[in-house]
Amino acid sequence: MDNKNEFKPFIPADKIVPEFTVTSVVLGLILAVVFGAANAYLGLRVGMTVSASIPAAVISMGVIRVIMKKDSILENNMVQTIGSAGESLAAGAIFTLPAIFMWAAEGKTNEPGFFSIAIVALCGGILGVLFMIPLRTALIVEEHGTLPYPEGTACAEVLLAGEEGGEKSKVVFAGLGISAVYKFIADGLKLFPSEVNFDIYAKNYTCGVGLDVLPALAGVGYICGLKISSYMFAGGILSYLVLIPAISFFGGDALSSVTDTAGNAIPFNQLDPSSIWGSYNRYIGAGAVAAGGIISLIKTFPTMVRTFAKAIKGFGKHMDTNERTQVDISLRTVLIGVVIVAVVMWLVPAIPISPVGAVIVVIFGFFFATVSSRMVGIVGSSNNPVSGMAIATLIITTFVFKAAGMTGVQGMVGAITVGTVICIIAAIAGDTSQDLKCGYIVGATPKLQQIGEILGAVVAAFAIGGVMYLLNAAWGFGSEMIPAPQASLMKMVVEGVMGGTLPWTLIFMGVFIAIAVEVLGIPVLAFAIGLYLPIHLSAPIFVGGLIKWFMEEKRKYDNEEQKRHCVESGVLYSAGMIAGEGIVGIILAIVAVFNLNIDISGIYGDSFATVGNWVGIIAFVLLLATLFYFCRKKKAQ
Repeated sequence: MDNKNEFKPFIPADKIVPEFTVTSVVLGLILAVVFGAANAYLGLRVGMTVSASIPAAVISMGVIRVIMKKDSILENNMVQTIGSAGESLAAGAIFTLPAIFMWAAEGKTNEPGFFSIAIVALCGGILGVLFMIPLRTALIVEEHGTLPYPEGTACAEVLLAGEEGGEKSKVVFAGLGISAVYKFIADGLKLFPSEVNFDIYAKNYTCGVGLDVLPALAGVGYICGLKISSYMFAGGILSYLVLIPAISFFGGDALSSVTDTAGNAIPFNQLDPSSIWGSYNRYIGAGAVAAGGIISLIKTFPTMVRTFAKAIKGFGKHMDTNERTQVDISLRTVLIGVVIVAVVMWLVPAIPISPVGAVIVVIFGFFFATVSSRMVGIVGSSNNPVSGMAIATLIITTFVFKAAGMTGVQGMVGAITVGTVICIIAAIAGDTSQDLKCGYIVGATPKLQQIGEILGAVVAAFAIGGVMYLLNAAWGFGSEMIPAPQASLMKMVVEGVMGGTLPWTLIFMGVFIAIAVEVLGIPVLAFAIGLYLPIHLSAPIFVGGLIKWFMEEKRKYDNEEQKRHCVESGVLYSAGMIAGEGIVGIILAIVAVFNLNIDISGIYGDSFATVGNWVGIIAFVLLLATLFYFCRKKKAQ
């Protein structure tokens, strides 16, 4: 079946409409910065990011169609293409680079400069786009009827629906505005604590429960759905209600590795839940996440091999046509670009990569770009095992560097830098695939999309460099506010391989928990992330998943169209909530850097923790009520 001849895009190849315009480029670049910053904040806080393609498309429709009164689906598509580059580049950068800041805080090395962060992110972003370009025909066109590319197809449907009007953008902006105000009141004015916590102390053990009453977490849960969020919450339950009391109980009066302010060891049964989590559960969770990433990689390895072989077979295959909808950036330009980036990584002093490291980046980068591009076509970008690819890369790279004599902090920083570039390549290649799929359906010009993707990556690289510097200056990576869970895990992996400093007993406990979960047929990565993260993060995500489940399964609708409208409105509102909290999170980081105090929590006096907890719960319930409101049934026309 020759799909490329049968399929007809929405805008025919022989029709020329506005696409790569000043409006679409400027708006796209703004959204690349906004969603890149928001996702950087979200990823550093909870260890996961969300797709920005659909929110960017919806906002574009609101601006271009409603405000500017223009009618151009290809301009909207260009906006989401450029805008989504910021989100995917952020995902790759925040999973790894904060590890170097953590080493700097420990006095082992110097903090990476702004230029270093930006140029590393830039190299990864450009390579991710370049590696995907020659694969477009093989993966997007030739397999149009085989690879669904869920986010790309969904985004195309939103754009096509947008031809009816830009009303959906109002829902996104409502979520953004309400979330921003809520976040400012909670974490800016501190009228109530954003973390509600209840520690439980018994005679021989301790445990604790709690949740962060924040809009982004509920939004993530709604977008992910009940299945994924419940697996995460199950991991949190095991961590906080099983492992913490078990460690406290069986440790008893024995002295732990945790010390008080005077340097005296504290008995296990006198430790608070957060101390047990930080000193013991965290390593168990790290072992589970590492094992989960490797298990996912092993399970998908046959698919990776077939994917790589099939994609290579079609590498550089260009259709013998001059049709607008089939024109890519030339293969010659791609190859020259790859060589230039490789040389830059080798020669620029700001990037601590040796010639061997540059070669590893190109080889592993192209392999994982190929794998990522095809895998997101099957399972979607949200399920793309980028962290598993990063772990595999870090293990191999660290061993190679160690064997080549690059040991200690120099080798570890080099390994993390290589891992960062690979991580960004995989994330950007997957995003580019989804965007090109969307463009293929609506009738966009691939070459212009590819240029737009590179522009988005360039701007986002410098923006994310600034955001990471800002967040680290405000709170410090690895802190309670910005735990940077994925980067902490990568740091542990590199340290463990290079220096053998990990508490391997705890690590292997997590490994075997992950294996047991896999044997039971439960998606191990989602469970492991819940085990690794504080329950305060997985609990509100689970609440958001419950709301999505209620909307999809329990609420009564007149027809399927009404159901689709309600569920989709919830997704758009949730995306707005995530963006709103992320933006205010960045603003509050600026406030913290300049030591501006806007805290008014003193109105409660000494009872803030007790009274504030209940105020926080009430505020969170009211916030969830707004989500229900925007999921209300559509009035009959």
